[in-house]
Amino acid sequence: MSPFHIIIYVFSVFISSVSQIILKTSANINYENRIKEYLNPRVIIAYGIFFIATFITIYAYKGIPLSVGPILETTGYLWVTLLGYFVLKEKISKRKITGLLIVIIGIIISCL
Repeated sequence: MSPFHIIIYVFSVFISSVSQIILKTSANINYENRIKEYLNPRVIIAYGIFFIATFITIYAYKGIPLSVGPILETTGYLWVTLLGYFVLKEKISKRKITGLLIVIIGIIISCL
C-alpha cells in the first residue's frame, strides 16, 4: 500500500468535502426560480469538483487495496465537520466530537 496513494485518496475526500460545503452555501440562498437554484456558479463548481474528485479517487486506487477505500472515505466526516466550523461557523457539540474520535480510532485500527 503506497503512502502517496493514501494521501491522494484523502485529498480526494477533502475536495469532495469542500464541494459539499459549497453546495450547502448555495442551498442557504433564496433563488427566484428552480432553474437558478440548480444552475448557478456555486452548484456548477461544486459538481465539477465532485467530478474531478472521482478521477483522483480512481487514480488513488492504483496504489491502495479496494478494501482500504471505504476506510479512508470516512475521513470525510472529519473534513465536513472542520469545514462547517471554519466556513459556515457551525458549532461542534461534545457529541459530534465523540463521534469523530470514534471514527478516527476506527480508521487507525483498520489501517494497522
